[in-house]
Amino acid sequence: MMKLLTAQQIGSNVEEFREGVTPWERDASRDASFDYCFNYFQRFREEGRLNELKAPGQVQESCIQLGFYLASWGMYRGRAYLLQKSAKILEQIIGLIADQPPSFWEIDVRSYSPENIQRLLDFKREIVSLREHKGASDTLVTKIMLGVFGNVPAFDTYFSKGFGYRKFEKVSLERVADFYRDNTQIIDEYRSVTRTIDFNTGQETPRLYTRAKIVDMVFFTEGEKVGG
Repeated sequence: MMKLLTAQQIGSNVEEFREGVTPWERDASRDASFDYCFNYFQRFREEGRLNELKAPGQVQESCIQLGFYLASWGMYRGRAYLLQKSAKILEQIIGLIADQPPSFWEIDVRSYSPENIQRLLDFKREIVSLREHKGASDTLVTKIMLGVFGNVPAFDTYFSKGFGYRKFEKVSLERVADFYRDNTQIIDEYRSVTRTIDFNTGQETPRLYTRAKIVDMVFFTEGEKVGG
């Protein structure tokens, strides 16, 4: 069951997530791997060049951008099937990403209508229907979707413990939508001041974190408090 949090607890969790990394160190922190991956894919979306992500001259970089982010966020360790593969295994996923219509890229927790929730789940099914990715976990799928589109939280161990739902499914996305509706003001406030950082300069970009990313930060921190 989803844990109920006060506005103060939500704010405290977001602040705690961001603690421990001074401004001049943020660009080299593990968390910044999200920023660089998100910036890369969103730039192609904003410039109307999504098809280029999978083009012969660009697909290798697309795979490497996604692959390093996933590695940095724990998806290349232990028994993970990706650990035994090169970045080439991500090429078909890049193709799926590039083929998504602009409206899919605009989905965020404030637009979790029944139709959009189904579209998010359909994307998961597209990934796990690929021969090389039949073993893809909800954690891997949602980390891909968070790092590229920013449209869902990552259902990893800490988020799931903090949130109270482990599976990436219709009911859990409905609860994410409920949480946002109940806490719109505080989530939007933090979103309005949380921007990605640029790889080259280390400075903030005009690009805001998504609301789903803020929700991810809230419950990841809550899950850390519960313990791993």
